[in-house]
Amino acid sequence: MGPGFFYYRRRMDRRALTRLLLAILAAVMLAALIFATLQLRPLLESLAVTRVSNAVNRIVSEAVDEAIETGDIRYDHLISFEKDNEGRITAVHSNMAACNRLQSEILDLILTRIGEVSARELSIPIGSLTGSALLAGRGPRISVRMESVGSSSAWFENEFTSAGINQTNHRIVLHIDVSVAILLPGFTTATRVTNAVTVAETVIVGSVPDTYTYFSTTPSTYEDDMKDYILNNG
Repeated sequence: MGPGFFYYRRRMDRRALTRLLLAILAAVMLAALIFATLQLRPLLESLAVTRVSNAVNRIVSEAVDEAIETGDIRYDHLISFEKDNEGRITAVHSNMAACNRLQSEILDLILTRIGEVSARELSIPIGSLTGSALLAGRGPRISVRMESVGSSSAWFENEFTSAGINQTNHRIVLHIDVSVAILLPGFTTATRVTNAVTVAETVIVGSVPDTYTYFSTTPSTYEDDMKDYILNNG
C-alpha cells in the first residue's frame, strides 16, 4: 500500500472524528434543553409569561397610539353634548356605533400583530435559566410561541371626576384584555394581559349635567349600554 492510501485513511478518520464530535455536541445540547425544560419548568414558564406579557403590552400601546395619531380616536367623535337655551350642558351622549367600531378595529389589529411576533423574538437562552449573571443571555435558545385565544376583548368606559369648582373632568378609557396561549417545548401555559388606556378626555365647565348616557361597552353590561343614568346636582 502506498503513502496515498494512508493519507486517505487518515483524512477519513478525521472526518469520522469530526462527525462524532458534532454528534456528541448535539446530544449534549439536546440533553441541556431537556434538562432546562423539565427541571427548570417553573422558571422557564415565568420567564416566558414575562416576555409574552411585555410583547403584548408593547403591541397594545402601539396600536392605541396609532389610532390616536391618525385621528381615529377623537373625543368629539365619541361624545356629544346636549345643551339648554342658555348654552349649559345638560346631558352627555356617547356614539355607540363609533365606539363599537373602534374597539373592534383596535382589537383586530392587536390580535393580528400578536400572530406576527416571531418565536425568535420571544425565545429564552438556556443561560438565563441558570441564575448566573455570566451565563445570562447565552447558550442555545428555547423556542417560545404565543397564540391569541377567543376570549380576548376590548371595551370603552367613561370616568367623571371633579376638576375644581364648577368643573368636571370626563375621561374615556379603553380597556383591553388579551388572552394568549404560550407554547413551550413539551408543555403549554396561558396568560391574560390587561391594559387600561386613557384615549380622550376633556374638562366640562359649568354645572354637572342632569343626565348622561351610560358609556360602558363592558361585556357584562352590554345589554344596558343605552340606559340613562341620572346625575343629580343635589
